[in-house]
Amino acid sequence: MAQERGFSGTVRVTRHGEPVFTRAFGMASRRWSIPNTCDTRFRVASVSKMFTAVAVLQLVERKQVCLDDALVGFVKEHMPQLDPRVTVHHALTMTAGIGDWFEEGSDDWEAEWAALTSSHPLYLLRSNKDYLSLFAGKQPHSPPGERHLYNGAGYILLGLLIESVTGRSFEEVIADDVFARAGMSAAGFPALDDLGPDIAEGYLTTAGSPTPYRTNHYATTPGAAADGGATCSAADLTAFAHALRHGRLLNEETTRLALTPQVDEREEKVRGYRWMYGFGLTHILDDEGTIVRWGHTGEEDGASARLYHYPQQGLDVAVLGNISWCAGDMGWAIHDALVGN
Repeated sequence: MAQERGFSGTVRVTRHGEPVFTRAFGMASRRWSIPNTCDTRFRVASVSKMFTAVAVLQLVERKQVCLDDALVGFVKEHMPQLDPRVTVHHALTMTAGIGDWFEEGSDDWEAEWAALTSSHPLYLLRSNKDYLSLFAGKQPHSPPGERHLYNGAGYILLGLLIESVTGRSFEEVIADDVFARAGMSAAGFPALDDLGPDIAEGYLTTAGSPTPYRTNHYATTPGAAADGGATCSAADLTAFAHALRHGRLLNEETTRLALTPQVDEREEKVRGYRWMYGFGLTHILDDEGTIVRWGHTGEEDGASARLYHYPQQGLDVAVLGNISWCAGDMGWAIHDALVGN
């Protein structure tokens, strides 16, 4: 199935924290003929939003931040013009209505991405602050709280909030307060051009080229930020899902809040499910309102990731790939096998 779907990466399934299936496919380095293994680390793109959300909820738990606080109070140094009606809750649930550094919801996102990369070199984007110039001056899409619209800029601002409140770097907070507590021993924030061990190279497929692939070194952001870009193994991701729901990251009350859907992502059903967004999590619900699955997706050039938890089956599923868009079909194939569609 993996070969038929063009998948290169690692799949890991755990039940109640114990592995029931782990397998690697394809090549970590096509240049050096190094295969992916079950321990290979991959960029996880927007799956990282889950880590940012947990770190913010930890601050809420410590009463250093309130969900109804005006976000500008924490990021005034960086974005003083931010609408004071925008709250921390709005940023977490992507209902702030602010312009994004890259409008992923655009009808022609490929043209938007090409325009961005031609005017602003991606190698300049190595920290949260580096993104500010790309969205701080944009007009809002809608009033705060009116609707959900996928938005990375809000998570960039949440990363700056974390730094403002803690006095520590975003990367340090996530490493100490999320990765370490969840037992994510291989997770970290190496830059795309770092020579870290056991990290898969990212690849884009090419048409009309002497070679079928090229690396993503010039095609994606080199540094991680609060809206995406951490590097993890599949075991790291399933460890995170297990730790989140078992109180290792948040107390019982905050865990319950963290796992509660907040807003509709869209009006229509997709694949027969109602889609809702929470605090860094997408939830899909059946006709009875039961949560079938929660988790997050991640896509960037040369990185494709999925982390899902299935409450009724007690299963965690991590799909990590190092070819653009390769995890999606694999994730749905596993989903259909698990829920009987």
